Amino acid sequence: MGIVDINKVTFEYIRRDEEGNVEGITTAVDGVSLSVKPGEFIAILGHNGSGKSTLAKQINAMLFPTEGTVVVDGLDTNNEDNLLQIRQTAGMVFQNPDNQIIGQIVDEEVGFGPENLGVPTEEILQRVEESLKVLGMYEYRHKSPNRLSGGQKQRVSIASVIAMHPKCIVFDEPTAMLDPKGRFEVIQAARALNDVEKITIILITHYMEEVVDADRVFVMDKGKIAMSGTPREIFSRVSELKDLRLTVPQVTELAWELKKSGIPIRDGILTREELTEELKKYISLRKKERP
Repeated sequence: MGIVDINKVTFEYIRRDEEGNVEGITTAVDGVSLSVKPGEFIAILGHNGSGKSTLAKQINAMLFPTEGTVVVDGLDTNNEDNLLQIRQTAGMVFQNPDNQIIGQIVDEEVGFGPENLGVPTEEILQRVEESLKVLGMYEYRHKSPNRLSGGQKQRVSIASVIAMHPKCIVFDEPTAMLDPKGRFEVIQAARALNDVEKITIILITHYMEEVVDADRVFVMDKGKIAMSGTPREIFSRVSELKDLRLTVPQVTELAWELKKSGIPIRDGILTREELTEELKKYISLRKKERP
């Protein structure tokens, strides 16, 4: 059993008129199954409307399956008695930090969650300090969140989740409203939490560059899992990704275009270093072929 087990989950949004009559039903998630092992870094990709965020909200029991089951650390989200423990186990970070931050001071914000859980005061102070240090935000502990940059606010949001000691954190498009610097800061923080703290990470995103270090990638389309595999396996299928209205990392696209032009480059290039090495091999081969 994984830390998260999603089994044949379907979720339907029901539209009603002013009198409460059903006007229509939209299937946002359609028969999805996947399992996440403890300590994994999982990425779920998809264009807007693919169902990825709807699926993410079910891991934290913000939404409940119309059909199927979501089990988090052995607890079924359909059982109301499990909800508090599920939400402690699987924390959630949203795309707009302003919607998640309510404290006037950073350390108050980070301590809010543990306080609601009934954690003793001394332990709250320790958790706040540890969480802010992990995210590189300890020096800002006495500042107002309103005076922070977007990336810094998002790191405070992440620290607030970490302070509740979750086993898993779901990032629902956490960089969608950030500039490139802020995106880099947040993704680096997520990677560090996975590498150092061994927290399971589930990243929902449409920025391809953010998933190259993930253990596994799931691509959603029309509420279904359209593709799954390692980042290299996924980004070896450039044409299929484009058919799903998705881009690929710039270096992957460049390598793909070079290969189409006749240069023998392997599929699934993920980094500049890999592309440079492939080009060096090609140039060396060409030199040897010259008379």
